[in-house]
Amino acid sequence: MMSLEGPFIAAVIARLVDPKFNLAAYGVAFSFALIIEAPVIMMMTASTSLVKDFHSLKKLRQFTWTLNLVITAIMLLMLIPRFFFFLTIDLIGLPQNIAQLTHIATIILLPWPAAIGFRRFYQGVLIRNHATRRVAFGTLIRLFSMSGMALSLYFFTDLPGVYIGTAALSAGVTMEAISTRIMVHFILKRMATAEFIPDPNPLSIQAISKFYYPLALTSMLTLGVHPLITFFIGKSAMAIESLAVLPVIHSFVFLFRGVGLSFQEAAITLLGEDGELDRRVYRFAATLALGLSGALFITAITPLASIWFSQVTALSSQLAALTQRPLFIMVIFPATTVLISMQRALLVKHGDTKPITIATLIEVIGIIVILYVGIIHLDAIGVYAAVSAFVGGRLAANLYLHVKTRALST
Repeated sequence: MMSLEGPFIAAVIARLVDPKFNLAAYGVAFSFALIIEAPVIMMMTASTSLVKDFHSLKKLRQFTWTLNLVITAIMLLMLIPRFFFFLTIDLIGLPQNIAQLTHIATIILLPWPAAIGFRRFYQGVLIRNHATRRVAFGTLIRLFSMSGMALSLYFFTDLPGVYIGTAALSAGVTMEAISTRIMVHFILKRMATAEFIPDPNPLSIQAISKFYYPLALTSMLTLGVHPLITFFIGKSAMAIESLAVLPVIHSFVFLFRGVGLSFQEAAITLLGEDGELDRRVYRFAATLALGLSGALFITAITPLASIWFSQVTALSSQLAALTQRPLFIMVIFPATTVLISMQRALLVKHGDTKPITIATLIEVIGIIVILYVGIIHLDAIGVYAAVSAFVGGRLAANLYLHVKTRALST
């Protein structure tokens, strides 16, 4: 359901004034929000793994609140105009009008990172207690809140599209965080009143930090590469067009790979129960990977993709034409997402998160190398180089994790 968010917002922005500039500003602002939220993105994995009783819940909650305060402060510092415009105009090379749009849009996204950390912590508690339907219900509330805000601003204001899109994102995730906290209330109450059984190794902030640091570094590397991609695209052929179309392609592919991302926490919860169940999880992962990439391939080779980008997303004919080749390059990406979720779940289940960070570092290095060669030396169109870098970097990470997890899955 979350994968519907990006295409919907892109479709709204594309139907307003100056869609190319607003889509470009939206893509840059969203990449900044992603890098700021990176330290908390793995909080759902942490709470799924670590919250075993009320004591561990309180410790991890304290850790989460501290992290939320830190990332919000960092985002506030980044929004200081002198620094922000140095980053966007001098370093990335954005035109001044797009940089101005991006600045206001990023301010609107200020609640986003902390709300993500808050709700992912409680979603992990829900998953740990097998209340996954409540997670889905929270996402449904997010979609209704997001779309309601977007449509209200679309019909009743004259705001630029990027402001409408980012306001809708902030409203949606804030409402999801609030609803998740409400839905977890009775589970927290039950945990608080449960019989206390002393743990010989109680969870401490130090233990949380040791467990979480590689996961946080992993997400920081993964999401931190987005501003670098923006930087390289700013130096590429058809830079503005590529900045405009990349978030549209990315959100469309997310429709197919979103399920693969969700699979990680499910695998963490289910693996290790017994050998037969583990084998079923592996078979399910293989079927899911083939099914998702197969569905994207069928979409890419039929008129469905053209209908989506030209009519649903409402891209201009020039921008729509720019989506065809990148979509074919990204066909394998949903399968690699399922695979890396499975590989990470195995490592988290065995308490060994360091290889996850190393794999992410390999992926980021692969992305940067491919971008550098493609854009600086081969003068490739920015969006073509970007999607090739996504796929190449991910395959390198998958290969490394295959070596690390081969013994664990047998």
